Amino acid sequence: MAKITKNDALKYHEEGRPGKIEVVPTKPHRTQRDLSLAYSPGVAFPCLEIEKNKDDIYKYTSKGNLVAVISNGTAVLGLGDIGADAGKPVMEGKGLLFKIFADVDVFDIEVNTHDIEKFIDTVKNIAVTFGGINLEDIKAPECFEIEERLKKELQIPIMHDDQHGTAIISAAGMINALEIAGKKIEKVTVVVNGAGAAAIACSNLLVSLGVKKANIIMLDTKGVLHKDRTDLNKYKQLFATEKNVHTLIEAMKGADVFLGLSSKNVVSKDMVRSMAKNPIVFAMANPDPEITYDDAMDARPDVLMATGRSDYPNQVNNVLGFPFIFRGALDVRATCINEEMKIAAVYALAKLAKEDVPENVSEAYNVKNLIFGREYFIPKPLDWRLITTVAPAVAQAAMDSGVARKPIQDWEAYKTELSVRLGHENQLLRWITQKAKLDRKRIVYTEGTNLKVLKAANEVFHEGIATPILLGDVDVIKQLIAENNLDIACLKIIDPRCKEEEERKNRFAEMIWKKRQRKGITKDEARELAESRIYFGIMMVETGEADAMVSGVTHEYGEVMGPALRLIGPKPDLYRISSMYIVLTKRGPYFFADTTVNLDPDWRTLAENALLTAEMVRRFNIEPVIAMISYSNFGSIKPSEHTQGPEKVRQATNYLHQNHPDLLVDGEIQANFALNREMMTSKFPFSKIANHDVNTLIFPNLSSGNIAYKIMQEIGGAEVIGPILMGINKPIHVVPMECSVREIVHMTTIAAMDAQHAGKTEK
Repeated sequence: MAKITKNDALKYHEEGRPGKIEVVPTKPHRTQRDLSLAYSPGVAFPCLEIEKNKDDIYKYTSKGNLVAVISNGTAVLGLGDIGADAGKPVMEGKGLLFKIFADVDVFDIEVNTHDIEKFIDTVKNIAVTFGGINLEDIKAPECFEIEERLKKELQIPIMHDDQHGTAIISAAGMINALEIAGKKIEKVTVVVNGAGAAAIACSNLLVSLGVKKANIIMLDTKGVLHKDRTDLNKYKQLFATEKNVHTLIEAMKGADVFLGLSSKNVVSKDMVRSMAKNPIVFAMANPDPEITYDDAMDARPDVLMATGRSDYPNQVNNVLGFPFIFRGALDVRATCINEEMKIAAVYALAKLAKEDVPENVSEAYNVKNLIFGREYFIPKPLDWRLITTVAPAVAQAAMDSGVARKPIQDWEAYKTELSVRLGHENQLLRWITQKAKLDRKRIVYTEGTNLKVLKAANEVFHEGIATPILLGDVDVIKQLIAENNLDIACLKIIDPRCKEEEERKNRFAEMIWKKRQRKGITKDEARELAESRIYFGIMMVETGEADAMVSGVTHEYGEVMGPALRLIGPKPDLYRISSMYIVLTKRGPYFFADTTVNLDPDWRTLAENALLTAEMVRRFNIEPVIAMISYSNFGSIKPSEHTQGPEKVRQATNYLHQNHPDLLVDGEIQANFALNREMMTSKFPFSKIANHDVNTLIFPNLSSGNIAYKIMQEIGGAEVIGPILMGINKPIHVVPMECSVREIVHMTTIAAMDAQHAGKTEK
């Protein structure tokens, strides 16, 4: 688990617009006419239609895609009863997950009461606003009654995720683990440690799937739920046993399955050793499981293990379920989330784990090939197939069980719609970060005495993205680390000027001199350059003592790139290097090139720029669709001495068509046509990129590309990542001067991924 400091978390929530979610208009609102349609007098017409037909609320409002995440703050994460107001950040976080994984909009609602009746009345009175309700962080046993009552009294999907989310994901894993272990579900004995909402829900769902209730032994903090105990509520009484078993040690002997929903380190190696052959251990306490993965494997090599952690195989993560369960329920306007729908989600998840895993999913987790078995029997959260697998299964179950009010007619069209909902914009950064984490590279930072660089290095190190190496005065860096409570004192710090680096400096100076001796550099000058942090960092990458370099926070772009090109140079047979920005928008990611290197490229440079960008885009597992941008559309501006721009774009495009016929590229084309598929297809149906969504823009010169991405950033509200240097022989990356910590982290992630690719190429 990456270390999160209090200051990091508070700053994340406070900076910019406070909180994590916002309301965004979905209709035009610029003109007076727009406002008159949105509000008075135009709004009266949909109001009257809904008055005549209540179901038209789905037609004219956002109800059908709106879920309420509702809590009273009585059981917040591991914090307990901290109150409704203190629980709000968690509810906002849940809303964020709904949106990024399944495009479900959320209002978080915090109800400030412990009274069950008042809570239920509040939810009932506001339910008309929502297409579904996700109950969250409500303590047991009150949560059971609240959910049961609301499901009976309201006709929309309602689910308490603390119960059913964990139950659904763990049940999917259990089905597969039992198959691998060769065990029959109706015969296995199950020990459940924990008797709260999640434990009882997990047990109930396992019973629905075939586990015999008599074969379940459940424990709370006082021991086994036994028939002779008088302190059990009605929900615990359902799992009270008459067996002569009273402790966890006794319960574990000969057990087939252990489900942990309790606290860390309550299970010993000896307990696991006492279990039956091929024991199944789901230690789901988070962040620290009931027994660690390593201890369980050491105790029993035949164990099938799952935890709540992402750094071990088979993570039980609720995000595999709730976004897609609500997505399917909303899309058929289900009146509830019933047992059939939950079971459908279970089997959909279990089946997905058995299917061939797409290469990009395996790559995201740095596994050559994820194959169904002991180390992979639960799907991965970054598997883009989840939305098109789980949501349709839930929707189908709603239809089959008679609770769907809007049945789906065309399933292929529905799955396409689900894919389009997310595109790649919500997955790209997560995918890149996950990829970097699983093969940590050494990234040298030349500006180690800069506080922003140190904060970025702190995040990079504790997130597991890369292993930072800091260049600069050791005492100054250590003082900054101490003053700012950064937990990175263990990182390697190198001062190129100190005596301890004499051997390395001499070696670097000799290499610099040999590379530049016919370019006017003397040995003494080479020695002086070797003490420069920029040159020192570049040489660390050149010699393999670091895998990549990130610089530029306090230096002009050319101050870094000039030495890099002189010492490392472009890749063999490359005409020019280039750069691009990733522009993250609500329509998906776009790739802009060239934005920082080639001032006024000729046609050959433009063509090579397109090829370099296409190669980089493919590294992100996105197929490039490239528009060669100009102010002309396919020859609409005739060549003259004043219009060289369109002509060189035409030449570059012709070259690409002739020499790279499989590349989806065309031009010259104006930006508005390139980005509007309908306009493009209507006006230029002959184009190679007609009927495709363009995601890559090659600009005719640096000024147009640079202006475009900055406009997107400042006016369009897009997040940009870059510049990403393409074509240099080793991974050297330069951040903009005075960039944010977040931008440094993003660039480090790109540098790490670039280094991974370079390593594969060298092999």
